[in-house]
Amino acid sequence: MTTAFDYGFFSADSHVTEPPDCYARFIDPAFRDRAPHIVRDEKRGDLYVIPGLDKMSVPMGLVAAAGEESGKMSFSGRNFEDWHRSGWDPAHRCADQARDGIAGELLFASVGMPLAGHPDLDYRRACMVAYNRWLQEYCAHDPARLFGAAQAAIKNADEGAAELRLIKEQGFPAVMMSGIPGEADYDHPQYDKLWATAVELGLPLCFHILTNTSYGGHRGPKINALLNVIRSVQDIVGMLIYSGVFDRFPALKVVCVEADAGWVPHYTYRMDHIYNRHRFWNKAPALTRLPSEYFFDNVYMTFQDDWTALKMLDQLNPQRLLWANDFPHSDSTWPLSESLVAEHFAGVDPQVARRILRDNATELFGITAPEQPPTTH
Repeated sequence: MTTAFDYGFFSADSHVTEPPDCYARFIDPAFRDRAPHIVRDEKRGDLYVIPGLDKMSVPMGLVAAAGEESGKMSFSGRNFEDWHRSGWDPAHRCADQARDGIAGELLFASVGMPLAGHPDLDYRRACMVAYNRWLQEYCAHDPARLFGAAQAAIKNADEGAAELRLIKEQGFPAVMMSGIPGEADYDHPQYDKLWATAVELGLPLCFHILTNTSYGGHRGPKINALLNVIRSVQDIVGMLIYSGVFDRFPALKVVCVEADAGWVPHYTYRMDHIYNRHRFWNKAPALTRLPSEYFFDNVYMTFQDDWTALKMLDQLNPQRLLWANDFPHSDSTWPLSESLVAEHFAGVDPQVARRILRDNATELFGITAPEQPPTTH
């Protein structure tokens, strides 16, 4: 079976790269002297410094490395003027969308990922409020093609619910949640108010990799640390399912962003096995359905080039899969997305392919994107 693509793709996980003045322009004056900012290091290039995360300056090498040969990529050594301009200047975004067959994008933060683990919760909130104001301005340049995932600090359930309401009022179709909340973890009963608010607002809650500082370490070679990023979102989903969140809020929609999906069949099998075999001595809450059923109904997954998932569609829920190109990060398929999609989706039913490449995302986030990529001249 071959699949013809006569429509533009929708990337459910693309990124902005916050410019040097992103936070200082919009942040509460009480925090302005501590706003995240860029410093230039002669050896490491431009670094985003986040006060309070002194060991976690953010080199911008990888977050702006889309399209580079893998042998030439570097964690650091890139200055602001070398970034993809469309990462911070929306006037240039359409040209990069057109080059990759993209009709629209849901945009996530870059510097905002480590910010999601900042220990000063008031500072975290101030930075995210500032970022959301900047993101509003960015997306307003082309509201038919640029859609923002606002950030939420989630100090506690009450403040988190208030954040969601403001985010909805600002017109954002999704929210990028902090992987670790403030006063208690997400299985605490207080967060029922947060889940109820998300359902009321119809706001999907997105948990992006690298926003959970619990999984920053590794054993052995440094490259082994990259496998931990998927574990971080698995841990959140498992916590929500086993603590009965989806039992109490069956309409809640959670998105695991940039964590792939090929691992899901085995993971959901293990979830069911553990629940059936070990729930009693663990004194686990009783669920009305199997863990896998909640997963396949309530949890969405984004991926770039996870061809394993496409070979296992009969063991997944294709209506919960969202394709993305991750532009302009180092893991991006840009500018080769069209050729990779043609290769990986060659044996996929065309109607299923369209759902994964476009319709699942636009329906989930309640948006309308153009049918075709932009035309540039």
